[in-house]
Amino acid sequence: MPVQNFFLKDLNHINILFLFTSISRDIIHLYSMRILLIQPKSNAIGFTDMILAEPLGLETLAAGIEDHDVKIVDLRLKKGIESELLLLKPEICGINLSYTIDHNQVTELAKKIKKFSPETFVVVGGQHASLNVHSLSPKYIDAIVIGEGEKTLVELVEALLGQRDLEGVKGLAIKKDGKFFLTQTREPEGQMDTLPLPKRDLLERNYYHLGFQKPLALVETSRGCVHQCSFCCVWQFYGKKVRSKSPERVIEELEKVKEPYVLFVDDNFLMDTIRAEKIALMIRESRIKKKYTFQARSDTISKHADLLKLWKEVGLKGVFIGFEKIDDEELDVLNKKTKVRFNDLALSILKDLKIEVWASFIVDPSYGREDFKRICDYVISRGIKTPTFSVLTPLPGTKLYEELKEKIISFDFDLFDIAHSVLPTRLPLEEFYKEFCGLYRLPYSSLKLVWEGICAYITRDFKLSQLMKMLYSAKKLSDYRYYMEGHKSMEKKLSPLFFYEF
Repeated sequence: MPVQNFFLKDLNHINILFLFTSISRDIIHLYSMRILLIQPKSNAIGFTDMILAEPLGLETLAAGIEDHDVKIVDLRLKKGIESELLLLKPEICGINLSYTIDHNQVTELAKKIKKFSPETFVVVGGQHASLNVHSLSPKYIDAIVIGEGEKTLVELVEALLGQRDLEGVKGLAIKKDGKFFLTQTREPEGQMDTLPLPKRDLLERNYYHLGFQKPLALVETSRGCVHQCSFCCVWQFYGKKVRSKSPERVIEELEKVKEPYVLFVDDNFLMDTIRAEKIALMIRESRIKKKYTFQARSDTISKHADLLKLWKEVGLKGVFIGFEKIDDEELDVLNKKTKVRFNDLALSILKDLKIEVWASFIVDPSYGREDFKRICDYVISRGIKTPTFSVLTPLPGTKLYEELKEKIISFDFDLFDIAHSVLPTRLPLEEFYKEFCGLYRLPYSSLKLVWEGICAYITRDFKLSQLMKMLYSAKKLSDYRYYMEGHKSMEKKLSPLFFYEF
């Protein structure tokens, strides 16, 4: 065979190969999409740097669409979205809007994405988005996921690939003629065990922490709450029901978690005490060695001291408890359905077991100096080392919002961080914040944080930059001037709560 014919034949093979590769890519693209899931950065005053948790919801969503080209970006760790838009060129951008404080940030993100790529399909989901569809603009957002998003997102992607009708996807508000149109309601997933395991490998995990517990992983074992506290929207979002993963499914996930610290994100981990006991026993049998933190009600803890003892034996390190108030009458106003004596008893049980207590309190804007002193006295007399304080905030979507919306003095969502007051205060505003900040100077000091930070830096690879952020966060929490700045910036801008038509 002449040499030139040989090369011509080889060249034909190469051309066929390139043609086959090109066709293959086109075929693959017909059945896959480039998807970017985004966790927005929050501008809230509070524990945003004291606690930095992975975006578990986005990781779970990503697991359901892992056959596509999926990426998660956490804007709490990364500045700007432009580089991700340039590199991935996403066809779908999904943005998490779980908290009211993130509303303005998400709106700006959607606007930026549409400006960069008008053809990109922008979808928003989360608790705030689900319960406040009217407040989101169809100008920059193409769809809103209402309720749980795992199945809805899968079907939405299929619809955008032309495999099903978009209007037939349940659990959506979709843009139509410049307005949002609601599709059929999607019922919550009945079998929690069928949910995919989170895609934990899509993010750099060493940044996530709970205080100085690092690295930290989140694990969800149930959804919902049967209690109907007026300040909370969880029970409304999940339809007043609780659904749980089996203990076997929980153990399966824990065995795959590499981090030494685990925060169970259930709204009430001890809702089913028999199940909670079985999980603890299975952890012991499986010899899983981790440090755990969960959230539970004080009335449950006070009745199940032996269960807490068992959990201590398998690694329970801390418990979040919503004490909320220091007298029964105020608890009744919030429909908390518990008593202060249960708070005291639960605190005693946990202290005896040497389990850390993160006790949260709600401060009413109507409080005077004597009320702040009563809280101080309560915290000191009970020896509560890690209390947290929030300002009573009627978050849109809660029963409290419906009760108090006529009294709200600002609908600027940047103030809805449960640290600022959006209701009239009894004290002059500056005096109110001075008293509020005084609560944080009780248990937290820069010296204590620095010492704990040095220990964490030596033993747990805690970065110096993270320690500095935590110190700055603690400073903001205890300095009234940071709170006043929010109100001053609000006065300079017009950002009322707009409602868009359906």
